[in-house]
Amino acid sequence: MKAALYDRYGAAREVLRVEDVPRPEPGPGQVRVRVQASGVNPTDWKSRSGATPRPIEGFQIPHQDGAGVIDATGEGVDPGRIGQRVWLWFAAAGNRWGTAAQWSVVPEERAVPLPEGASVELGASLGVPAMTAHWCLFADGPLQGKTVLVAGGAGAVGHFAIELAKRAGARVITTVSGPEKAELAAKAGADLVVNYREPGAAGQISSFAGASGVDHVVEVALGANLQLDLAVVRPEARIVCYAAEADNPVLPVRACMNANVVLRFVLLYGVPQEALRQATRDVTAALADGALTELPVTKFPLDEIAAAHEAVESGTVGKVLVIPD
Repeated sequence: MKAALYDRYGAAREVLRVEDVPRPEPGPGQVRVRVQASGVNPTDWKSRSGATPRPIEGFQIPHQDGAGVIDATGEGVDPGRIGQRVWLWFAAAGNRWGTAAQWSVVPEERAVPLPEGASVELGASLGVPAMTAHWCLFADGPLQGKTVLVAGGAGAVGHFAIELAKRAGARVITTVSGPEKAELAAKAGADLVVNYREPGAAGQISSFAGASGVDHVVEVALGANLQLDLAVVRPEARIVCYAAEADNPVLPVRACMNANVVLRFVLLYGVPQEALRQATRDVTAALADGALTELPVTKFPLDEIAAAHEAVESGTVGKVLVIPD
């Protein structure tokens, strides 16, 4: 099969290459998936670059997320799953067979049935972003009737956080940096979209949230946004951060104490397994309800894998997908 792979860390064009490798066979408890689309996330290029290195055994096929069709099952897996459309998560976690290839082999629970009506492109866009959004939202309980602030509502995590929070009965405010991103966040269903670069952003958020303030924040840039967050949250609010900035922020301890906030930090790879399973169930149910929608998609053929990584590194708006065929 054709696969993109690397055997050392470095810049995309220096270490990524496309080769023919033996097609993998599923072992006990595994399924093999004919990949139709592979989603690219920041976690993928960071692993490849060495910024967040993981052990490489011979070679690594990148990408955690994807969508396709099961074409073989291993021992202990119901052969009736053959032919099932699925979305994939954590395909490259502890596994060389990521989704940037014509086939991937994963534990069967990481190949989740893709509901009818959900496109391959949407299925390949889920995984890390949607499951991160789910844990950031629900790790501390239900959101019915609460006011949620999603920082960066035009990004993949922010997009799914808006949609999952709305489905859960929350009022959703989101911040963006410009008109194009504002349009995307509004389309996702945010009740209020605020340009955080404009004067009065905190006032707009506070006015919408009311006297009680914001209950819950999903935060992409804690250092850049904490001052704004502290200005709009209620006492005992949760601020949940899922991304690391280039420079570690200096935490204003007294201001956090005055606000009586709870800070939570999220790395999806360390989330409890049962929480990840619950996320797959809830995300799939949201798909079946039509509550999750596609971001704008930029597609690259497998031979242009380096360009796909560079697009994500440069902050391309929407979702970047690699098409193996």
